[in-house]
Amino acid sequence: MKPVKIGFLGFGTVGQGAAIVLARNALEISRRAGREISVKSAVVRDINRTREAGLEGVILTTDPLDVVNDPDIDVVVEVVGGDEPAKTLLLQAIANGKHVVTANKALIARFGNELFEAAREHNVSVAFEAAVAGGIPVIKSIREGLAGNKIQWLAGIINGTSNYILTEMRDKGRDFADVLQEAQDLGYAEADPTFDVEGIDAAHKLTILASIAFGVPLKFDAVYIEGISHITREDTAYAEELGYRIKHLGLAVDTGDGLELRVHPTLIPERRLIANVDGVMNAVLVQADAVGPTLYYGAGAGAEPTGSSIVADIMDAARVASAAVDNRVPHLAFQHDALNDVRVLSSSEFSTSYYLRILVDDKPGVMADISRILGDEDISIEAIIQKEPTADSARVPIILLTRKMVEGAMESAIAKIEALGSVEGTVTRIRVESLG
Repeated sequence: MKPVKIGFLGFGTVGQGAAIVLARNALEISRRAGREISVKSAVVRDINRTREAGLEGVILTTDPLDVVNDPDIDVVVEVVGGDEPAKTLLLQAIANGKHVVTANKALIARFGNELFEAAREHNVSVAFEAAVAGGIPVIKSIREGLAGNKIQWLAGIINGTSNYILTEMRDKGRDFADVLQEAQDLGYAEADPTFDVEGIDAAHKLTILASIAFGVPLKFDAVYIEGISHITREDTAYAEELGYRIKHLGLAVDTGDGLELRVHPTLIPERRLIANVDGVMNAVLVQADAVGPTLYYGAGAGAEPTGSSIVADIMDAARVASAAVDNRVPHLAFQHDALNDVRVLSSSEFSTSYYLRILVDDKPGVMADISRILGDEDISIEAIIQKEPTADSARVPIILLTRKMVEGAMESAIAKIEALGSVEGTVTRIRVESLG
């Protein structure tokens, strides 16, 4: 059969990682795909810059249209990131009848519906395994391996930077700002870390996971997003004392009345496997009706781990090149005309348990006032820790774990607690999930 020719839009760390995997495992890949796959050209900023060894035969260009409009290229791989020019270039590649592979989670989360519709019109595919959790084949697992299941919920540690920061804070008692600076120095976090530590990157990935899990259009704008910058080393220590660990979690839950799509810090029982995923590693836990819980763990970033997912998508494109759209695995797991536009719940409708840290005057009656407010909102207390006052402060932290309730009740209770004269500042609230 005619060899499959690949063109890369972007040839940095991830692009070269994928090309290296293709070159090193060429024989194995051709045996699996049924045809030879090779890289023809790549778009770069600087043609004279030194590339990785083994990629000398790749034609380099600074003009993306040299790749997108090349009739000899069958699959265009986009690893430049961002919305534009990536979106315009991929739409042009699709219009030219080329299959598309992308690692761009923001592009898929925000514009995937448009890209998929264009791909159907031109009888090509858009593959995006590398857009979620790097080298972990979680997209294929949910979309194909769990195709016979009704998925009830999924929870993921899907941003390595945030996970690294929380791990260091817990294990070494370090402050958020110090660990963030170290993560930037090590290259785990960008100079502007907002997308990572404020949950936007994880929300992009959760959007994609939720769509393939529940058969709904991509709904990034409906995701509730909360970052980790307000988490303190004291919170990580108190969580440990209570038998929990704090993780920056993405959760998608089918409640029966709608979907919960949320990214936020979460206390997880330390006995759960996912609570023990540390450092920059990623993991996704999926609960389905037939198989029960399944956990997918591995490297969420890196040249060759992400390249591994890109290569798998390229191989899929090579296999289905001659198949009609209706004979391929659907982009979002469900046939496009069977997607349901299910309502996404607002944050006040979430149902979960809570960790509360409250700084109060060290005097009688304070706990009674707090308990009364919680009782008025029908909120039950699961556990309580009250610390001794320090030598330089007359205030003490009270840590509470509550039972499960609707978030609107908790919002009302917190507002009343913060209004007490004996309470200093704001109440720290972190959601708790058993994931059982």
